[in-house]
Amino acid sequence: MRNRPHRRRTGLLWAAAFSLLGTGLLTLVPAVASDASLLRRTPIVRAIEKAAPSVVNIQGRKTIRSDQPDGGGDPFRQVNGMGTGIIIDERGYILTNFHVVENVELIQVTLADKCTFVAHIVANDPASDLALIKIATDETLPMIPVGVSSDLMLGEPVIAVGNAFGYEHTVTRGIISSLHREVQVSVTQKYHDLIQTDASINPGNSGGPLLNIEGEMIGINVAVRVGAQGIGFAIPVDETMEIAARLLNTESLERVVHGVMGKTENVGTDRLFVVTGIRENTTAARSGLRPGDVITAVEQTPIRRKLDLERALLGRKMGESLTLAVDRNAERITLELVVSPAAKLADEFDKRTWNTFGMRLAAVASETFRNLKTRYHGGLRVVSVRTEGPAARQGIRPGDILVGMHVWETISKDNVTYILNHEDFERFQPTKFFVLRGNETLFGHMQLNRSPVVQVSRRLDRGN
Repeated sequence: MRNRPHRRRTGLLWAAAFSLLGTGLLTLVPAVASDASLLRRTPIVRAIEKAAPSVVNIQGRKTIRSDQPDGGGDPFRQVNGMGTGIIIDERGYILTNFHVVENVELIQVTLADKCTFVAHIVANDPASDLALIKIATDETLPMIPVGVSSDLMLGEPVIAVGNAFGYEHTVTRGIISSLHREVQVSVTQKYHDLIQTDASINPGNSGGPLLNIEGEMIGINVAVRVGAQGIGFAIPVDETMEIAARLLNTESLERVVHGVMGKTENVGTDRLFVVTGIRENTTAARSGLRPGDVITAVEQTPIRRKLDLERALLGRKMGESLTLAVDRNAERITLELVVSPAAKLADEFDKRTWNTFGMRLAAVASETFRNLKTRYHGGLRVVSVRTEGPAARQGIRPGDILVGMHVWETISKDNVTYILNHEDFERFQPTKFFVLRGNETLFGHMQLNRSPVVQVSRRLDRGN
């Protein structure tokens, strides 16, 4: 969790708004009425019937910085919030926008059948403004049908579903107005490659699906242009599903390592999950998988994208042997994948952070962190610092708590691993970081090539 400056007004708002907010008689029906009923069941009606059961409404309260000038009353205030989410796994995993649930104290999720649950945040990616939340339920929930965003056409009809202004499951329709839009929402949030639509997207629609006429999700609604009718934006579903796979990663959630690296390829209307690499000394390497293989199923679960693979492995028992259906050079083969614990991940993480940052990090128990009474979600405690290393040159000390790097939170070791593995890691060096020391928030810029840099700056609850 990073400190944030006051946001510049840009004329754009997130679509999630936060504001102080039969008779029992049998009747004979003429045949002509049946024909009329068929005419009424348009493609839009059928699309909504297909997708709506997997759309949820989100309500909650959050603390935000007040608009009061410095010294003018309480710097924070409580507001009510609303948003939308979509079910991506039948066990209760829901994808939404990060800004919908950021700092929300109690996340309430209402399903299409009006049942309400309390959800918790599982993982998030502030850079893409996506978050994964979960509700506890014994029911098998309906999952959103997922389409493709790489073949979208200008003028194609689309449908938006969401919690618009708190009116649950509001449906609007329109067309795709433009593709590949870049949108700056605030000083700290910029979206790339968005879908623009004239389907009405209102406050509360954030995190809800943008559907094609087949009832498949082709984007996640995220922002609206203030003061302009018919200008809304959605994150394309192809990108969204790849990020969702990282958020639902079994290594992060259950400490299970499989070692499969791959990508989703769109072949016409079909999606294929193609193996691009295998990590050494992992269960995938022992299974006989090779780069170029296409995984089509794990046990009875069809695999079409990376998210499907993570879902198929989630909740498995250690040592369980799973059957993989694989296409290799136009031949169907069967392999065995054994679920294995991520025993060596901690050692690898310590070695990497020691070499890269010059410090070792340890998890901080949730209860311990809450007792610090900060506005952050969590952090990693610095347990040792290498003399003359990048962290030491910035003045970082053992006992400090790392709460953020660049634009990402560092609640867990997996957050740091994601930052280190990010394709643009070299581009955002020197890397900005935030640490807690006592009641103070400190920040600085860490140059990982060991060049001289400015020492840590002291500033309470602010950054830029």
